[in-house]
Amino acid sequence: MSEKQANNPLHGLTLEKILNRLVARYGWAELGQIIDIRCFNLDPSIASSLKFLRRTPWAREKVEALYVSTEFDLP
Repeated sequence: MSEKQANNPLHGLTLEKILNRLVARYGWAELGQIIDIRCFNLDPSIASSLKFLRRTPWAREKVEALYVSTEFDLP
């Protein structure tokens, strides 16, 4: 199983951690422009976004793809 996960950049990350880092990097307004979904544009919150993303595979895939393609500053 570890061979499968070796090349997975999302291994060990929760959806909440991914979303928090994206919001910290882009902010809600820019995130909503990049991925045009209602939970990012109308009264955004981590809780409502997580609920939507967990139920909507296509939206979660877009968020995960954005996370992988984003360059973050080192902690």
